[in-house]
Amino acid sequence: MANLKEVRTRIASVQSTRQITSAMKMVAAAKLRKAQNAILALRPFASKLKEIMEDLSKSLEGSNENVYAQERELSKVLIVPVTSNRGLCGAFNINVVKEAVTLIQEEFADLHKSGKVDLFCIGKKGADLLKSRGFVPVKINTEIFDNLTFDNTVVLSEELMKQYAEGEYDKVILIYNQFKNAAVQILKTEQFLPISSDEEQNATEKEHKSADYIFEPGKEEILSELIPKSLKVQLYKALIDSFAAEHGARMTAMHKATDNADELLKELKLSYNKARQAAITNEILEIVSGAEALKG
Repeated sequence: MANLKEVRTRIASVQSTRQITSAMKMVAAAKLRKAQNAILALRPFASKLKEIMEDLSKSLEGSNENVYAQERELSKVLIVPVTSNRGLCGAFNINVVKEAVTLIQEEFADLHKSGKVDLFCIGKKGADLLKSRGFVPVKINTEIFDNLTFDNTVVLSEELMKQYAEGEYDKVILIYNQFKNAAVQILKTEQFLPISSDEEQNATEKEHKSADYIFEPGKEEILSELIPKSLKVQLYKALIDSFAAEHGARMTAMHKATDNADELLKELKLSYNKARQAAITNEILEIVSGAEALKG
């Protein structure tokens, strides 16, 4: 059994750790509330805008007007994993990295062997984890989450759109955690470019029919404004989703860590009391033994 000093040191250490995890849980909860409100407010608009964009995009199939919907033979692919800049959020980051590695090694294995799969990491943790697995990103962005606004994400979306339009990449894929609630994050792999209809949504909404729109001044003019805007909104939504999911994952992880610290403190205090009781018993026995020896 550990001596009293060792147990007291461990108790103090666990209490200090518990204070940190409890504080981090409260901070994450406060940030989560703000991020959750933002994503819940954005989703209906982003969803409807995406639906309109897909309907209009279908009507221009075969036309050169819609450069962002042109399916091309795959010669080079860009994968964009979205992770956090900080850890202590459970499996939040590792799940994204695992999905990215699986995608590269399975779906794009041939392109990867010829060096035709690039990684653009948003978030420091994802970049570090991928580097440790031998995948070197062509670009890393760690500043976007410092001030996550639509205007700041426009720069990223315009860069991706430009690279696709100029033929630098033939497909751009986003991998991120979608926020469901504080305890649940859904790993999403979405094709950002070229624009494609949501097959899963079409399967569940078979009754949905493309709307018959009246265009003014013209379809091409409207699409030239609507499609870029919709793509910018979709990327912004993915980043907001990931940001909210990160704080939810961190709050849950810190809640579990705090609970574990409470359980460990109970065990250590019980161990301390047992050790203290044993020490007192030994002292009493030594006193009694000494007294008996004096009588003899």
